[in-house]
Amino acid sequence: MATPLSDISLSPLKTIAVVGLGTMGTGITEVLARAGREVVGIDISEAAAARCVAALENSTARAVERGRLTDRERTDVLARVRTSTDLAAAADADLVVEVAPESYETKQQILRELDGIVRPGAILATGTNALSVTRLAADSAHPERVLGLHFFNPAQAMRLVEIVASVLTAPQAVEAVTDLALELGKEPVAVGDRPGFVADGLLFGYLNQAAAMYEGRYASREDIDAAMRLGCGLPMGPLALLDLIGVDTARTVLEAMYAESHDRLHAPAPILKQLSEAGLTGRKAGRGFYTYEAPGSGTVVRDALTPPAGDVLGPGRPVRSVGVAGSGTMASGIAEVFAKAGYEVVLAARSAEKAQAAKARIGKSLSRSVDKGRLTAEAAAQTLDRITATGSLDDFAEVDLAVEAVAEDLAVKQQLFAALDKVCRPGAILATTTSSLPVVACARATSRPHEVIGMHFFNPAPAMKLVEVVRTVLTEDDVHATVREVCVRIRKHAVDCGDRAGFIVNALLFPYLNNAVKMVQEHYASLDDIDAAMKLGGGYPMGPFELLDVVGLDVSLAIEKVLHREFRDPGLAPAPLLEHLVAAGCLGRKTGRGFREYARR
Repeated sequence: MATPLSDISLSPLKTIAVVGLGTMGTGITEVLARAGREVVGIDISEAAAARCVAALENSTARAVERGRLTDRERTDVLARVRTSTDLAAAADADLVVEVAPESYETKQQILRELDGIVRPGAILATGTNALSVTRLAADSAHPERVLGLHFFNPAQAMRLVEIVASVLTAPQAVEAVTDLALELGKEPVAVGDRPGFVADGLLFGYLNQAAAMYEGRYASREDIDAAMRLGCGLPMGPLALLDLIGVDTARTVLEAMYAESHDRLHAPAPILKQLSEAGLTGRKAGRGFYTYEAPGSGTVVRDALTPPAGDVLGPGRPVRSVGVAGSGTMASGIAEVFAKAGYEVVLAARSAEKAQAAKARIGKSLSRSVDKGRLTAEAAAQTLDRITATGSLDDFAEVDLAVEAVAEDLAVKQQLFAALDKVCRPGAILATTTSSLPVVACARATSRPHEVIGMHFFNPAPAMKLVEVVRTVLTEDDVHATVREVCVRIRKHAVDCGDRAGFIVNALLFPYLNNAVKMVQEHYASLDDIDAAMKLGGGYPMGPFELLDVVGLDVSLAIEKVLHREFRDPGLAPAPLLEHLVAAGCLGRKTGRGFREYARR
């Protein structure tokens, strides 16, 4: 018999059982106990229950040391928690939160047993992030009281909670659990029932692509992780995050996502299966993509794949002066970076007026640094004096390194490289800052393709620490070594990658952004909920739609098209909604309207 809707109480959920006392279950238990709830922690393993209690004792003791709890409050928190190895201990719970391993068989068995244990008005919540809540609920005798309650790890710190209602879930159950989440200080987001929900639905496709990128030996694990941290401001690199989540868990989530989407972006990279079946599941095993000090430790130790200290690449060429071609934001930012590092810089634009305007922009940037105490007035003046603004490429005749920072148009860049080839002295290195075009196509416009390389700076160049160093199949070793040395001198973190669309950052970032657009297009979630989910659940500095509007929808679409054309993967095809907005002239902040509307300046 179904539970009458009136039996599902809207009164506060005071007694809560947590089934499964691993890392997530322990974290949820602490969150609930610190919020004044009576908590029954249940696990079939006595050792797991004991570890949960020890973890609570340790974390609350640290909270006392840091002044976040008093001794009395700590005593009260610990007193509100009891543990058991018997599911029957959940009999008096108002809410049961199940966080057992991601297995239909395991979770369904728990829910079936709970049907005969809990009182009629109790709510049953599954903490799954990969399985169908509807399928789990349908196997229960009372599907209307079953929903998804997805916390993020670590539960104590992460503010997002995804609340997943199936078509069978009673509205009262959703309302009661939403109220609880708010009382816990969390940000609840209501989402539909599909594998991965919002945050993991976007996150795991990105993680999977990073694993495939590493497996294909396109870039090292260290460079992939550094690129996404420094280029996108993410708290962790994707491979380190896979180790934290658990390689086996990631594989399970992706299998569930692929079973529904049949999108190749969700088909688990073979390396995830290899590592899982070898028992190299990440931090919990002491080894995954990285090697750790001990199982459960977050301290990475050197192994056979760790790059040698010092990163010696061989002798490079001397670089004393640098030419920067362009007059836009990137060109002026790059010129500022080189001048700050002590290089003599020639800044060339299409006219002397444009070049002087770019130099004036640099002067304003330096003045802001002086005002903020980051630079002395004397250093700012010396930096500006090192920059010569000119309207002619002829002034690049003696530079040792020429950096192109003009429009992202292959024909324009090829024309410029042909001109640089004629002007620059023999032995000078020619670099392109392209973010999506083939470097070798620029190189072939010259008579010295072996001396052409990519130096992809990120905007704003003075602030962003990352430079993607892009070798073509023709680039000579000493050219590569020189550019790496220059990156050290200008205090940038260089990562090496081959000459293919998107390099590291854009090849991982833009499919994630495109998938976010598809979620909105399919009416699965709202812009605000998706942005909130990625900021609160993933620690991203900006939500995908905030970022798209900042980057520019036209720029984003162009990069998506390049990626789709290069990799021929249907999953990389630009979302029609993105194409429609660009066609309508809604390009983001620069036009006052993109995914959102902005006040005109």
